[in-house]
Amino acid sequence: MNKLTNCLLKKDTTCLPVWFMRQAGRYLPEFREIRSKNKDFIKLCLDSRLSSEITLQPLKRFNIDAAIIFSDILMTPYALGQEVEFKKDHGPILSKLSLDKFNNNNHENFKNKLNPVYEAIKITRLNLKKEKSLIGFIGAPWTLIVYMLGLKQDKEKIDLEKLKKSEKLINDIINNLVDYLCLHVEQQVKAGADTIQIFDSWAGLIPENKLIDYCYKPNKKIVEFCKKNKIPVICFPRNINKNYLDFADFVKPDGLSLDYTIDPEWARDKLKNFTLQGGIDPKILFEKDNVIFKEVDKYLDIFKNFPYIFNLGHGLLPETNPDTLQKVIDRVNNFK
Repeated sequence: MNKLTNCLLKKDTTCLPVWFMRQAGRYLPEFREIRSKNKDFIKLCLDSRLSSEITLQPLKRFNIDAAIIFSDILMTPYALGQEVEFKKDHGPILSKLSLDKFNNNNHENFKNKLNPVYEAIKITRLNLKKEKSLIGFIGAPWTLIVYMLGLKQDKEKIDLEKLKKSEKLINDIINNLVDYLCLHVEQQVKAGADTIQIFDSWAGLIPENKLIDYCYKPNKKIVEFCKKNKIPVICFPRNINKNYLDFADFVKPDGLSLDYTIDPEWARDKLKNFTLQGGIDPKILFEKDNVIFKEVDKYLDIFKNFPYIFNLGHGLLPETNPDTLQKVIDRVNNFK
């Protein structure tokens, strides 16, 4: 059992694994070189050899404990027939959802469309040291629906009118997505992933009275599938604030990834039955070394003698200096 799974399943308080969301990405010059020659992001995710190479880039540079496959949560709607395009400085653009297409999918077609992702996982596992974890991931149903139905008004607001009109549709799509997301989890694990992270990146946009239906219940179904199949699972219900406690009690994942709005002492005291991960604001890495180390040490001290995975409260930002990240990793790995 590697450090990450030990921490998640055995609640080992001594191992302190470290990895980072978006650790394979734009802050690395070697990634930017590949990306400059591969403008179509979806095609890049479907190039098994390049996807694996990108996945392994941070592990060639840093002494970290896990690789996370280079892919995207929107590969799921892509595999279910929706067109997905990534535009520079704009983010993802999805075609209008065709319900006929969506409802007429089948498992074989879905697996075939995502087979290059599973091949990338196989290649990565072959080239990854045994003691390193390989994380597969999915987007939670609600977060995928935000993109699939175009529910966002701006960066941090939801179109409530559209949400109200789409209630029945959302419930139908959630049920369908849970089925395909469990299949996607199963295939990633068959290919060699040993841990799954569920990204509910837009959970914080859900109205309070819909949290159970749109966030807790769908996550719980996928977590139960993972546990039934003995797959360690981490949930990241970003920006639900103190509802983390209700989420944890309802969903019962092995691990909870904290966003940077969460008070780490509150999390340690209230979420005692769970392995906790992350919590640090990624922007702290733009500060001077003494400020960064003070924040890193704060988290390490708070979570000493607690099952904790060192990470951030969101993904690494493109402007992050790899040398700064190296110093942080050294600080964590030398922590006594």
